[in-house]
Amino acid sequence: MSSSLVTVAYIGATILFILSLGGLSNPETSRRGNLYGIVGMTIAVLATVFGPRVMAAGIPYIVGAMVVGGAIGLYAARAVQMTQMPELVAIMHSLVGLAACLVGFASYIDTSIALTGAEKTIHEIEIYVGILIGAVTFSGSVIAFGKLSGKIGGKPLLLPARHWINLVGLVVVIWYGREFILAKDIASGMTPLIVMTVISLLFGIHMVMAIGGADMPVVVSMLNSYSGWAAAATGFMLSNDLLIVTGALVGSSGAILSYIMCRAMNRNFISVIAGGFGTGEGAPAKKAEGQPAGEVTPIGAAETAELLREAKNVIIVPGYGMAVAQAQHTVFEITKHLREKGVNVRFGIHPVAGRMPGHMNVLLAEAKVPYDIVLEMDEINADFPDTDVSMVIGANDIVNPAAQDDPTSPIAGMPVLEVWKAKTSIVMKRSMASGYAGVDNPLFYKDNNRMLFGDAKKMLDEVLGALKA
Repeated sequence: MSSSLVTVAYIGATILFILSLGGLSNPETSRRGNLYGIVGMTIAVLATVFGPRVMAAGIPYIVGAMVVGGAIGLYAARAVQMTQMPELVAIMHSLVGLAACLVGFASYIDTSIALTGAEKTIHEIEIYVGILIGAVTFSGSVIAFGKLSGKIGGKPLLLPARHWINLVGLVVVIWYGREFILAKDIASGMTPLIVMTVISLLFGIHMVMAIGGADMPVVVSMLNSYSGWAAAATGFMLSNDLLIVTGALVGSSGAILSYIMCRAMNRNFISVIAGGFGTGEGAPAKKAEGQPAGEVTPIGAAETAELLREAKNVIIVPGYGMAVAQAQHTVFEITKHLREKGVNVRFGIHPVAGRMPGHMNVLLAEAKVPYDIVLEMDEINADFPDTDVSMVIGANDIVNPAAQDDPTSPIAGMPVLEVWKAKTSIVMKRSMASGYAGVDNPLFYKDNNRMLFGDAKKMLDEVLGALKA
C-alpha cells in the first residue's frame, strides 16, 4: 500500500472516529457510534499493517499478536459482568499506558533512527514525555482497578506533606529530563529515563490512592483522558499522524467529561487530583455525638407495590446497588407494568451514579428501558415536588440532602437528586451502611421516607409479584 493511500485511509479513519464520538454522546445513536468506531479502527489497523513502514517479514508476527489480543478481548467482552465494567475500563487504560512506556523505551534504543541536532532533541523530548504520561496512566489505572474491584479500600491514603512530595518528584523529573537530553549516548541516557519512569509510576500510585471513593467516577474519566494523551505521545514517537489525532480526540474528550463531572459534584479538577474525600468504611449514619440520626420507617414489598400502584408519577433513581444485584431487568419489568397501567414512570440519572461515567445509562439500555424516560439530573430535579413516589435503588451519596443542608458536610454544595421532595420516597438498601463516600445520609430518617431492606433483585422481584397479583 502506497503512502498516499495510507494517508487517505487515515483521513477516513479520523472522520469515522469523530463520528463515533458524536454517536456515543446520545444513547439512541450509540450503536451507530460504536459501528463507526469499529470500521474506523479496522481501516486504521489495515492501513498501518500493510503500509510502507511495515516490512513483509514482520506481518505474521503482527497478525499473531492481533489474534491473541482479539481473543483476549472477545473473552473479556463475553465473561465480564456489567457490574465489572468500571474495573475493566480501568485495566484497559493501564494497558494503553504500558504500551506508551514500552514504545518509548523501544524507540530510544532503536539504533536505526539516526537523528542529529534539533530533530534528535525533539524526538528525545517526545520519548521522555510519552513515557512519563504512560507510566502515570499505567500505575494509576492499576490502583483504580484495585479500588473499583474492592481489592483496595476506597478510603483515601493521605500522606503527610503529600503535596510537597509531589512537588519534589516533579522537580526531580524535570532535572533528570535535562540530564536525559544532554546524554551523549544511549547507555548514559538510560539511567535518567529509568529514574523518571520509577518516579512517574510512584506518582500514579500516590495520586489515585489519595482519591476517595466518591471521586472514583471522575478518576475513571481522568484516566481515560490520560490514556488518550499517552496514545498521542506514542504517535509522536512513531511519527504516526493517526495515532496523534486519535489520542488527542480521546484525551480532550476525557478531559471535557472530567470537567463536566467535577462541575456536577461541585468540585474542581485540581482538588480531586490533590486528594478526594470519603472513608469507604460503610459505617451507619450517625449524629455528631455518635447516636443514630433518627428512627427509620421500614416498608415491605407488598406495601411498596401498593404505593406504586396508586401513584400517578414515579421517579426511579438507580445506583451502584442496582448494578451489584443485577436488578435492571426486573426494574424494566416493573416500569413496563406500571406504564401499561397509566403510571408516568421516569428515571433520574446523576452524572456520577455508579463507578464510571454513564454506568447507569448502560445498565438501563441493556435492560431495554426506553431512552426517552431516562433523564439527567438537571432535567428531572424540578419534578420531584409533583412526584408521588421516588424510588431509590441502591444509591446513597447522590440523593443525600446533607449536600444542601449541612455546610460542614464533605459533599456540601454537590448537586444531588432531590428525592425527599416527593410525596413518598422509598430507599432500597441492604443495610443502614453509608455510601461509597462514607458520608452520613439524613434522608433515611425523614418522615416521608421508607426503607426497603434487602437484596435489590430479590426485593424487586417481590414487588413485581405483588404488582401482578
